[in-house]
Amino acid sequence: MKYISTRGGCSAVDFEGALLAGLAPDGGLYMPESWPQISPQDARRIGQLPYAQAAAEILSLFAGESFTIDELSTMAADAYGTFTDDRVAPLVKLGPEDWMLELFHGPTLAFKDFAMQILGRLFDAALERSDRRLTIIAATSGDTGSAAIEALKSCARVNVVVLHPEGRVSAVQQRMMTSVIAPNVMNIAIKGSFDDCQAIVKTLFADDAFVRDVRLSGVNSINWARLAAQTVYYFTAWAQIADGDEAVNFVVPTGNFGDVFAGYAAKRMGLPIAKLGVAANANDILHRAIAHGDYTPSSVKPTASPSMDIQVASNFERLLFEAKNRDANALRETMESFANNKGMKIDEETLAAIREDFVSDAVSMEETLSEIARHHKETGALIDPHTAVGRAAAIRFRESGALSGKIVTLSTAHPAKFPEAVKDATGETPALPDFYADLFDRPEKMEYALAEPQAVKTLISDAFAN
Repeated sequence: MKYISTRGGCSAVDFEGALLAGLAPDGGLYMPESWPQISPQDARRIGQLPYAQAAAEILSLFAGESFTIDELSTMAADAYGTFTDDRVAPLVKLGPEDWMLELFHGPTLAFKDFAMQILGRLFDAALERSDRRLTIIAATSGDTGSAAIEALKSCARVNVVVLHPEGRVSAVQQRMMTSVIAPNVMNIAIKGSFDDCQAIVKTLFADDAFVRDVRLSGVNSINWARLAAQTVYYFTAWAQIADGDEAVNFVVPTGNFGDVFAGYAAKRMGLPIAKLGVAANANDILHRAIAHGDYTPSSVKPTASPSMDIQVASNFERLLFEAKNRDANALRETMESFANNKGMKIDEETLAAIREDFVSDAVSMEETLSEIARHHKETGALIDPHTAVGRAAAIRFRESGALSGKIVTLSTAHPAKFPEAVKDATGETPALPDFYADLFDRPEKMEYALAEPQAVKTLISDAFAN
């Protein structure tokens, strides 16, 4: 299995090469040279396995010769053994044809744990056999940072640097990052938005000398291994509810397009998925892109669902690459034009290809809180604001006829990560699990920097350069 850049400007690499590099040297994103194929019969067999076994089998299709199935089985058992629910990704039935997929039973209470826990083990194994060390950098809008730190804090050969927008993550999200005091962990609060953090990361990767000096790599969803790991729960969810080869819809609250692109990858692998619903919050660039062909960033609006407060979705480039029939030259020209013009109008042919697989909606702050309240009143359960965005969109998709049949909405975070919003909507404050009972008593450590690449570069170099 080889991996190619969406922009076509560098040589293909194997799975380990894509894992350790993160971003391709030409600024593109790695994609599998061809999609591994799974028949519906094998999809059902794999999807009905215990979660760790299903993960090992699916990851082996992407890993090629980089990791054996035995290595992946051991890593997956360790990774998903950290989850508090034995089912790892349980489904909750909400109605005759509606389910919620709970992705918050990992150590940092968010879906990012599904990828990060296995990534930490993949990094350790790859670096050990090559006797190397890496500095991993991540930009976070809330959940990626804590998941990366939790997964990598004990890795013997990894330093981890996390950038988050100062004051724009929840208090729980911040504490989960900044209360981890370890010599290989650095948290940096950036005076700006998540898009500023993400832009800094991309600028740092473009500096060849800096990349060499600190041996830089990434664990944002620019890293293909993360998306490969996230395809697994689409298989396990589908296998639990589909009759025969029946196609199922998935609705995904998303800002950076990684979680929903993992569903697209599963569909390209052969999983019977009807449509993928993109649920955006008030930062609606993905909805505007899919519904109207307008991929033009505007200013970021702070909301109760901060992990989606994003205006430039990194993984949308991967979808454009696919929708343009993998024409790397066309994609490169498109992305260069986007950078120069600060926006793009998606051509009709590309847009038609996207709409074959995706529908979209945007959910306001008021609608988000209303859905938290409605869900609590009708089910007695609390949901977080991101999940509420997904559920509100799923209900509208069904009412409008945009989706029909079975719908699974991804529940991406535990409500206790966003207690203020949940309390505002329901009057109830969701409790953190016992292992986080002392979270706000733990000491904090973080650095501060302006939204300037050089400021971040200096902090990282002083701590981790050769």
